[in-house]
Amino acid sequence: MRLEIKDAEVTAQHAFTVQPHPTNPRLQVVTLARSLLEKFNDLTCEWDLQSIEYKPFLRFAVADALDKASDYQLGSQLKRIIDDRDQGAFLLEADKDVQAEFEDTETQRRYFVKLSTAISHLIGLPNFDAMYGKYYARFTVKNVDNSDSYLRQAHRRMELHNDGTYVNERTDFVLMMKMHESHMEGGDSLLLHLDDWQDLGKFYNHPMAKQDITWGAPPSKNTGYDIAHPVFFEEDADGKPHMLFIDQFAKPKNVREGLYLYEMGESLEHDPACFNVRVNVGSMLVIHNHRWLHGRDKFVPHPELSRELLRQRGYFSR
Repeated sequence: MRLEIKDAEVTAQHAFTVQPHPTNPRLQVVTLARSLLEKFNDLTCEWDLQSIEYKPFLRFAVADALDKASDYQLGSQLKRIIDDRDQGAFLLEADKDVQAEFEDTETQRRYFVKLSTAISHLIGLPNFDAMYGKYYARFTVKNVDNSDSYLRQAHRRMELHNDGTYVNERTDFVLMMKMHESHMEGGDSLLLHLDDWQDLGKFYNHPMAKQDITWGAPPSKNTGYDIAHPVFFEEDADGKPHMLFIDQFAKPKNVREGLYLYEMGESLEHDPACFNVRVNVGSMLVIHNHRWLHGRDKFVPHPELSRELLRQRGYFSR
């Protein structure tokens, strides 16, 4: 019994590390040790991806297995980071030696889905993703694309925005995991914390800040309806704003609404506090969706450019 307790203490101490990102200390870097990932594999090897997709309760068992592998330290740490207004985001990755062993195979990518499922269910519950038809979405960026949104268009910058702006369900968090990349240069994630935006006061105190604006998505999103809400739709427990904005899918009804949104977009895109984050294959970026804006830098053109991303987004469950 004493040996089992000792082993658990060592696991809790060395299973993962947390440190500030070198570019912006608000973003926390959570690194999972090989020992934690091996224990997670042992605890979940009997559950394949199809079982996890078909039986929703298994997703919570997968999350519990990852937490158990860390002596139930990882889940509480991730929740603390996400709940902290001054942080609210983490880049989760494996040890460098483990990253070097990742394979460019569908089997490996299915494992990434399982790992991302564990993380999302430790902090909340993913929404159904209408674009992909599951609780997660997988999509690929190619060198040439005729998409009806910027999501798959490689050669342009995807501007800063919040997810879930055009749906009638709460989207508290966004998880983005790199599944595969080939001939990729550029395409870094872009992040801006709401409290670092230098023009926040100007737009938060504007007469339009609390006025309903209509939002709707193109056919590829499979939503089929519009929704109305203000950009600054609520405040947190300390009275600080939460935001829901995306430039592509706003439907302003007049000049006043249009200019407010246009000027907001221009301000966000030129804010000096926006920074780039490189996400490696097998790593994931998880953000508090109402306190961070995110986007994507443009890729350098290459005829064989290919990048696959996994997305989960949902609400906090307590």
